[in-house]
Amino acid sequence: MPRLVVRPLERFLQLEAGSASLLLGAAVAALVWANFASDSYDRFWTATVSVEVGSFTLEEDLRHLVNDLLMAVFFYVVALEVKRELLFGSLRDRRSALVPGAAALGTMVGGALAYVAVNLVADGDLRGWAIPIATDIAFAVGVLGLAGARAPKELRAFMLTLAVIDDLATILVIAVFFSQGLSLAWLAAAGGVVLVIVVAQRIGVRAVTAYVLLAAALWLAVFESGVHATLAGVVLGFLTPAAAFQSSRRVTAVIGERLTELADADAEVSAGTLLETSRLAEEAVSPLVRMEESVHPWSAYLILPVFALANAGVPVSVGGLADALSSPIGAGIALGLVVGAPLGGFVFARAVVHPGPARLPAGLDWVAIAGVTPLKGIGFTIAIFISALAFEEEQLQDEATLAILAGSTAAAAIGLAVLYARSLLLRGHGPE
Repeated sequence: MPRLVVRPLERFLQLEAGSASLLLGAAVAALVWANFASDSYDRFWTATVSVEVGSFTLEEDLRHLVNDLLMAVFFYVVALEVKRELLFGSLRDRRSALVPGAAALGTMVGGALAYVAVNLVADGDLRGWAIPIATDIAFAVGVLGLAGARAPKELRAFMLTLAVIDDLATILVIAVFFSQGLSLAWLAAAGGVVLVIVVAQRIGVRAVTAYVLLAAALWLAVFESGVHATLAGVVLGFLTPAAAFQSSRRVTAVIGERLTELADADAEVSAGTLLETSRLAEEAVSPLVRMEESVHPWSAYLILPVFALANAGVPVSVGGLADALSSPIGAGIALGLVVGAPLGGFVFARAVVHPGPARLPAGLDWVAIAGVTPLKGIGFTIAIFISALAFEEEQLQDEATLAILAGSTAAAAIGLAVLYARSLLLRGHGPE
């Protein structure tokens, strides 16, 4: 249990909480840059990058390169995380995952319904219905960390489970609703690359370089097919083997024997012997764990901050913010994040416990759940990402971004306020 669940969970939470400060800094930098030097901000992120190989040309501006390529790496990490939790972690026990799972579904349904209701009544734009369904796990965990001891420690695992399920559902929404102009030829090419990856795994190919090249080919095929390119990362994540190449017990025994031999040997140990021993130890760790350990820091500390820097830069003014929040799109997003998502999450969680088959996880109470579901409304990077997919018009994207920033800030404040109030209430009534 410590090796499979607790330690990966601790590392995940540390990474996400740590990256939240970088994310916030990148978002602030983008806002300052866009408001004080808007021309240079726009020129930089719309600069074109092109790659030519023979008659084939791939041309994208920097912002789309970040959104299509770097975010594919982010979703690769998300898929690794989901697969690990399904096989070994909080999603393995379906009964214990039922309450946060219901809360995740409820926040998505509540957020989407709030947006649709506002835009139906105000004759707005329904294309942004999926924007309030997303959560930014880095910021959510970071804000939960601000509560410190005021939040029960079990709430972190609950939040992670909720976010994992939300990530998986968001991936499915992007795949189903934001793919356009499908090319069957490129889809067939993508399927062919997937088949090659599976065959390579079956015949025992272990060279990372080979899989990096296949990953690049898969990304290109998915990108050209019309399906959003980030789905290539999702496919690769679920294809990453969860079983180690060597038994940990066997490897431990062999390494123990070699260490004894090396300690007794008079001659100096060769570099080749040490390398062989290190390779053997590495093969006792599954590719899934190794890739998550190596790629996750890049995703948390580089990719997401760069994404925020590229997408959060919008002109901000009191009048502009008021206009955004008074428009059907902005009001729908803000209400979806602040009201619809937390309310839906709480109602769905309550429904599966009373009188449903699930039970509230030990150490938690309904006030704690009421404090964590608003944190699900911190959409930020993923909500901005979906808004870029939903709206082609730059003006609507800016409007959505302002509403996301305002709604995410309000959701964080509400969640913290509930957790602080719960702590004061418990303190006033003495220890539990």
